[in-house]
Amino acid sequence: MNHDQNFKNLILDYPRQALEFFAAEEKYLFEGNVRITPIRQEQLKHQLKDRHRELDIPLMLEWPSGSKEMVLFALEEETQSSRFSIHRLAHYCLDLGEMFNTNKVVPVVIFIKKYHGPISLIQSSHRDTYLQFKFLYCELATIPWKLFRNSSNIVARLNLPNMGFEDTEKVDVYACATQGLLELESDNHKQHKYIDFVDMYANLSNNEKQQYRVKYPEEAAAMSNFADRFIAQGMQQGVQQGMQQGVHLGEAAMLLRMLEAKFGSVASEIKQRIEAADMDELHALSSKLFAANVPEDLWH
Repeated sequence: MNHDQNFKNLILDYPRQALEFFAAEEKYLFEGNVRITPIRQEQLKHQLKDRHRELDIPLMLEWPSGSKEMVLFALEEETQSSRFSIHRLAHYCLDLGEMFNTNKVVPVVIFIKKYHGPISLIQSSHRDTYLQFKFLYCELATIPWKLFRNSSNIVARLNLPNMGFEDTEKVDVYACATQGLLELESDNHKQHKYIDFVDMYANLSNNEKQQYRVKYPEEAAAMSNFADRFIAQGMQQGVQQGMQQGVHLGEAAMLLRMLEAKFGSVASEIKQRIEAADMDELHALSSKLFAANVPEDLWH
């Protein structure tokens, strides 16, 4: 499971809500008229060559009124906290600050599990301290899920399955997460995209899925109907485009739309492979879509 990409999509789709939840200590910055802009990773690669930094997500906060100086937030998701390096994060923030000529950089780390490592870094001699570095962090597994069960923040609601709960509450957690998605997001493509997010992290067993259908019949029916409508809509759009541009192009376009709905933007290499595929290969690729964790899984 590509957790890094899952969280990158989430933060890029909902940057304000992500900052409000993952960096709540700086919440005063997100109030009022502030513009939050994701900085494209391609802009950073020429200087940040370490491949382990490629999925860090920089966001730029600007105030149109000029009341505050620009602030950069560097968000990083860590699935396994043991792999986190505070030195790597410090390097990244220093590089980011140098690139944008600012000292206002806020590092934020999202840990799915509990983190046991250092949260500050000090470089010094016996006489004096020369460098101090610390970061904000969010340990999802340590947050009681009930604190956010009715939250209006979609990032918090989608992450309920990553928070702390009893095994007997798992079905309720799933229900609250999916309810939040359908209540807070009206875009059909994003709904479909983040139903997958909730499903992946909730990871309900077949027995738990049955409990969900029994305990939340209306919600389960709504979810099922939504999925059916989304698939039918995609098929209908594919047929319409096929009638206009040929059946082959329609099949390829439909698969690309489904990929974008599930994973966000699709790399040009993936698009080229799909557009070059024949009908039999397109059907085979489509059959693997719902089990895929990344677009490349279609060819495995």
